[in-house]
Amino acid sequence: MGTNVQNFAVANLRRRPEAVAVGGFVAGFDPATSSPYVNYATPLPGAEPTAADVAALVTAFRDRGLKPRLEFAPDRAPEVEPALRAAGFGVEAVHEYLVCEPGILSMPPSAGSLPGPLVAAPTTEQQYAAIDAALSEAFEGEFAASAEGVARLRRTQENGGAVRFVSAPDGGCAGGGSCSAPAVGTAELAGVGTRPAFRRRGIGAAVTAALTAAMFEQGAESVWLEYSGDGSRRVYERLGYSPQGTRLYMALEA
Repeated sequence: MGTNVQNFAVANLRRRPEAVAVGGFVAGFDPATSSPYVNYATPLPGAEPTAADVAALVTAFRDRGLKPRLEFAPDRAPEVEPALRAAGFGVEAVHEYLVCEPGILSMPPSAGSLPGPLVAAPTTEQQYAAIDAALSEAFEGEFAASAEGVARLRRTQENGGAVRFVSAPDGGCAGGGSCSAPAVGTAELAGVGTRPAFRRRGIGAAVTAALTAAMFEQGAESVWLEYSGDGSRRVYERLGYSPQGTRLYMALEA
């Protein structure tokens, strides 16, 4: 499964508006944002980068005014971390990822007393904007709600991925999330969040299950995600997700 996750990372970055291949790496850029969570690189499985390869990758980021940053499964490219460290890169984080496969997914109970459809796909610009705003609030300002964020959600839905949300009583969004379009047999589920006022009602579990089921309906052989804490991990494990490996985040500060 680790190989699929790293192969997916490569394929997914190649879908960015601007993708650049540099010395055993693929960097994906979106000119609409400078966010390091959107603009980053990953190595090809088995890559053995030289110092010149790493320098060329750094130049690709610097030329765009961006922080050089990578996300990857280290067990599938073990020579990459030492090469990056030698160039001055540091570790931002190490995240465990969980995987779910068809036949294992367990659908959760209702998300409580919220009115209307429990989980829905957005169909209007207002709904996409409400989801983007809700996720910004859910992640406590880690990213600001923006027109670019709304456009990325819409592209995800239109390009074979999935976006789902739960309505709030005021007509807005209580929580939501998205899942990338499948590639190399798997799909990444990311950014599931619930506004603080609506937490502990099963919304995150309902959205996660709906997104996972949507990818299986499209033929994905697995869906994977990273979690932010023990509480969210327990939610995902109850749905049928289990640990399969780790991903390493590295960056070169100015």
